[in-house]
Amino acid sequence: MTTKTRKTLPPKFGPYGGQFVPETLMPALRELEDAYIYYKDDPEFREEFEHLMHTYVGRPTPLTYASRMTEHLGGPKIYLKREDLAHTGAHKINNALGQALLAKRMGKTRIIAETGAGQHGVATATACALLGLECIVYMGTVDMARQKPNVFRMKLCGTEVRGVDSGSQTLKDAINEAIRDWVTNVDTTHYLLGSALGPHPYPTMVRDFQSVIGKETRAQIMKAEGRLPDTIVACLGGGSNAIGIFHDFIPDEDVELIGVEAGGHQISGGEHAARFADAEVGRPGVLHGCFTYVMQDGDGQIALTHSISAGLDYAAVGPEHTWLRDEERAYYTYATDEEALEGLQMLSQLEGIIPALESSHAVAEVLKRAKTMSKDQILVINVSGRGDKDLDTVIGALEGA
Repeated sequence: MTTKTRKTLPPKFGPYGGQFVPETLMPALRELEDAYIYYKDDPEFREEFEHLMHTYVGRPTPLTYASRMTEHLGGPKIYLKREDLAHTGAHKINNALGQALLAKRMGKTRIIAETGAGQHGVATATACALLGLECIVYMGTVDMARQKPNVFRMKLCGTEVRGVDSGSQTLKDAINEAIRDWVTNVDTTHYLLGSALGPHPYPTMVRDFQSVIGKETRAQIMKAEGRLPDTIVACLGGGSNAIGIFHDFIPDEDVELIGVEAGGHQISGGEHAARFADAEVGRPGVLHGCFTYVMQDGDGQIALTHSISAGLDYAAVGPEHTWLRDEERAYYTYATDEEALEGLQMLSQLEGIIPALESSHAVAEVLKRAKTMSKDQILVINVSGRGDKDLDTVIGALEGA
């Protein structure tokens, strides 16, 4: 009698990743991995997913030539990958829809999620409304206060938003509560994790659902310019939008990949969320189920973070990004709150595109990097989301409120 070998996905990126969770969740992670391996190549699943991505999400999103920004900066030709034009206003819908479809096929009737900036929460609420699934989203009360429009959008879609008052009352704490819920209700519930982190298989699965960004960008830039870009820049919280656009270009070593973390007020002093930039607090550790770079104090306790953008205000980064950094395949830097606001205003005034504060960190890096590049080079910015949700924060920051 022979035993059929179970198919699995690689659980780590170099030394990073893995499954650091309670035993209660191990069967659920195994069930999720088995389902994803089966359905990702299932013709009916692929057909439904791709049909909805086209007719509901609005893909492919455009690649826009930023002519005025290019002229103003005097450096490379700048293109914008317009994830802000996807339904719900950000890249988050790509993964949310994919996981929701997968959960429904797994027989899960209840979806839970976490959110910081609210975009993943809105995307999850939207997907659940479309598919008729119960939805509960955990959100730190600090983030709820600065992202009121997204809280209301979730509620309009029939989702229950549960505020989290513990800790820093931001994304880290929302994830803590979501995991507690999942442990308690694991049989009926799917945890729709929003970024390319957490326990295996989430980093791989989320990356795969988001890799449509890079695949489209490759085809679009080849059509527009006849060659690949020299540089791709994306903001970096957990890292789903960045790995989504990077993934298809990793084999192309001539394409420079730049991730931009949240520099907050400043690196010295610790009021930031730049895991790679601050060796005082950023080092390998475990948070929310995976081994990666984590902001922590001298005793190994999770350090408090700060960013003007709720979506980047998180203490850890996805394990694949940590591995890409170690391998020197991608380069990671940071932009401060002030620089992000400058980037937001620049793109708004020159192109009439108001980016999310998260995306504005990528724009801020381009304002600096363009000075070092020539006019015959090509640079792509991943505009991961639109800025409607951030207007109250921006008004307060710019008007000194």
